[in-house]
Amino acid sequence: MTGTPQLADVVVIGAGQAGLGVGYHLRRAGADFVILDAQEAPGGAWRHVWPSLRLFTLARHSSLPGRMMPTPPGDGYPDAPHVVSYFTDYERRYRLPIVRPAAVRAVRRADDRLAVESAAGLWHARIVVSATGTWWRPYVPYYPGIRDFRGGQLHTAGYRGPEPFRGRRVLVVGGGNSAAQILADLSRVTEVAWATSRPPRLMPDELDGRAVFALTARRYRAVLAGRDPGDIPDLGDIIAVPPVREARDRGVLKAEPMFSRITPDGVTWSDGSAAAFDAIVWGTGFRPALRHLAPLRLRGPGGVIAAEGTRVLAEPRLHLHGYGDWTGPASDTLIGAGHNARHLAAEIVTQLRSGPPRRRPA
Repeated sequence: MTGTPQLADVVVIGAGQAGLGVGYHLRRAGADFVILDAQEAPGGAWRHVWPSLRLFTLARHSSLPGRMMPTPPGDGYPDAPHVVSYFTDYERRYRLPIVRPAAVRAVRRADDRLAVESAAGLWHARIVVSATGTWWRPYVPYYPGIRDFRGGQLHTAGYRGPEPFRGRRVLVVGGGNSAAQILADLSRVTEVAWATSRPPRLMPDELDGRAVFALTARRYRAVLAGRDPGDIPDLGDIIAVPPVREARDRGVLKAEPMFSRITPDGVTWSDGSAAAFDAIVWGTGFRPALRHLAPLRLRGPGGVIAAEGTRVLAEPRLHLHGYGDWTGPASDTLIGAGHNARHLAAEIVTQLRSGPPRRRPA
């Protein structure tokens, strides 16, 4: 990309929950920074999820730094439009320097800085924070016959609500929170089945995302300290938000073992049994959206980018924030992103004061 670059001490890529959290703390520290966001409006990935998706934690425990999330009407668990409204207010309240739409195409080395190439121009930064999340890289595992299925296939990222599935027999695949919420949603309008790799485990009703974050943080600290985290309790896989509890009480949260093959009309299991379906919804998770970092050639064995906390070992001018436990405990959740942002911003300020960091081998 040609042209005169704009300069900033810090460029944050992404204005979702991770980018906003670190932006708040950089603003408080008086840092020179800009946030480049690919979206045309506030809200990050929450602008694209199905409207009834619920946070796993009550609003008062789901806030970004400095600004309490207002309590929504009803049961207190925010849905997607409520989160988008909160993000919009948050950006405005703290006057965060966000440029959009500014999808980042590539990050490259440029002498003592990193060059960030975006749809809104070129920036040179002393430090870059990649906070693009995972929503943009949905993951669907391969199963024999997947390309032969004649029905519709949809990943969580493309789900917008139950109405298009009314009257169709649907198979939901995956044992996590999103799959459970979609199953509950669909079960009100059509016949639905659930396939999971292991029996799904609902957490006790009185626990929410705070408990998950607390346990994740304990495991994270134990691993950093070289201790075995095996004695830290595992409370379950699925948080029983009100729609999931209601579906459980109706008796629809009944999972089948994972199938072995997909047929043109449905799926078959290893014991020879089969079932017909009109559609498959894949609630099988996401992968980190890191294609813009490819020019830096950071991936090691297995495609992993080695990092110490958020800081990339082979390129310490780069930090990764909001991609899951490997970049901070529960950093891909609202509660985790805000908590980890404080430590990340403090490390960045220290780096800026100490001068250019030295690269370490991956």
